Amino acid sequence: MSTLSIQIDPPQDNRQRVSLSGRLDTHTYQTLDEALSPLLATTVQTLVLDLDGLEYISSAGIRSIFKARKALSSRNGKVLVTHPQPQIRKVFDMVKAVPLGEIFTSTQELDAYLEAMQRKVIEGEAGVGNGD
Repeated sequence: MSTLSIQIDPPQDNRQRVSLSGRLDTHTYQTLDEALSPLLATTVQTLVLDLDGLEYISSAGIRSIFKARKALSSRNGKVLVTHPQPQIRKVFDMVKAVPLGEIFTSTQELDAYLEAMQRKVIEGEAGVGNGD
């Protein structure tokens, strides 16, 4: 029997971290969809999927991630993946499920990316209206 464990951290700013462990397949993807559904209905802009404990992903699991990406991209949000096991990363590479620029091997790498993105937004806002 496939099992999937989902841990949802409290949201920080507009960011939500969800840790997955076990197997994300045809028997467990609905559990993930149900867990993500209320999160995707909030103002979360960045969904961070920590896959450190995920051992296996099937096409059904990839569809769940695509669904989350589609929901967030409709409001300019992102799904970022961190700590994928080598076999999971290979699947992502093969099916282009998640752009390589949105997969991070460590929390430090992810934090540096998020900091750079926030800096861009702040600098962009600072530049608005200066030419009037």
